[in-house]
Amino acid sequence: MALEVGIVGLPRAGKTTLFNALTHAGAAIHDAKPHVGVAPIADPRLAELARLESSAKLTPAAIRVQDVPGTGSALLGNLRRVDALLCVVDGYSAAAVPDRDLEQLRLELLVADHEHVEGRLERVRTQAKSGDLRLQAEAVALEALLAHLDAGGSFADFGGVVPGELEPLTTKPAVVVENGPRGIDLALEIELAELSEEDAAEFRDGPSALEEVVRRLQDALDLIAFFTGGDKESRAWTLRRGKTALDAAAEIHSDIARGFIRCEVIRLADFVECGSRAEAARRGLQRLEGKDYVVEDGDVLNIRFSP
Repeated sequence: MALEVGIVGLPRAGKTTLFNALTHAGAAIHDAKPHVGVAPIADPRLAELARLESSAKLTPAAIRVQDVPGTGSALLGNLRRVDALLCVVDGYSAAAVPDRDLEQLRLELLVADHEHVEGRLERVRTQAKSGDLRLQAEAVALEALLAHLDAGGSFADFGGVVPGELEPLTTKPAVVVENGPRGIDLALEIELAELSEEDAAEFRDGPSALEEVVRRLQDALDLIAFFTGGDKESRAWTLRRGKTALDAAAEIHSDIARGFIRCEVIRLADFVECGSRAEAARRGLQRLEGKDYVVEDGDVLNIRFSP
């Protein structure tokens, strides 16, 4: 399942501009509806693998991106299942005070979480009248959480149990993007996104700012990249650090995970040095691993499975 992020920000901060720069979706700036798109994750190692495998196609890992048109509780509620938030603040307009806007945005997220707890508590209290002990226990937990929030606390410093169904926005990893001269000129990034990589590089002083945003997201989520390759396609995938070969198989396809037999593993750096799988195997650099193998960043996996 692709990494999923939600873009949040105050009005006119540049949310949809960032969305378009990341996804090339061309969404209308003032649409009163959510936008959903996909942004590729640049990784130069993928081209090296494709060269070695003589792959006809390269497929980078991707981020699924959601942009919601506002900060109301109902709209922000659409983002409860995302993995992380991109918080856009205005650093460009004459009256811009990015730090103030970020605090306001954090307050909006807290209010949305507070209203979400109130709404769930009301529903659970009604359902608990049936005598369901699990629901009664959840109602008690929600009452304690709500009292904590009312007293000025947050989800992060709540000492009790937070029901998993809440999926609070305020505890998600967040990356702040300042739209302005001290951060990223998103309008410029939109223009550069329309150029070829070579032409865009001439206008940049260093790496793409958007690639830096994606890198910060990867760091915030503690993600690694692994690869699969062959003559038809070489592809990059993301995985949480510490996850296993079975988890990697599930990222590729649930059927592969169900029929997992073993996994051939080679470090991409070793593959590049050897020049071929056969030479890597001859040197003992390609090995067989089971489903509990902890995948490392830069692994090339060939998963054997039974359909």
